[in-house]
Amino acid sequence: MTKSGIFTLFIAFVIMAVAGCKKNDGGNKTASSSHNSTASKKMGGVCQNCHVSGGSGPGWWTVAGTVYTEDLKAFAPNGTIQFFSANLTDTIPVATLEIDQNGNFYSSSLVLPVSGVYPQITGTSGNIVMMPQLCTSGNCNYCHGISCAKIWVN
Repeated sequence: MTKSGIFTLFIAFVIMAVAGCKKNDGGNKTASSSHNSTASKKMGGVCQNCHVSGGSGPGWWTVAGTVYTEDLKAFAPNGTIQFFSANLTDTIPVATLEIDQNGNFYSSSLVLPVSGVYPQITGTSGNIVMMPQLCTSGNCNYCHGISCAKIWVN
């Protein structure tokens, strides 16, 4: 092989190595929120602004949001969010996520039904708040806290 051929291979290798370092272009990090975890960031922000393919956040969240206390002044940690396929008629949720210590919930692997769900938050006190409208997006903070009330539980 000539010197120019070796140089061309070297340049191609460098380009491939640099291109492979772009965050989230080569695959998704499997992750879900869990009780007592403090790994989440930017409570109240629109999670899927960063947690999408090509975004700056690790993991591509299919569902994510932030839960506040009833007075909306603090984050509500360690509760649970369940997703039901029918409003007040189902007894078994289609999915369940734990809310972390920062009040955030998220998952890269949870896939909700395309037909939508009715989310229900249970706080550590046992109190329950259910969203009465059908939800068809897992990008919860895109609406909550911007165009409608923040998600809360007491």
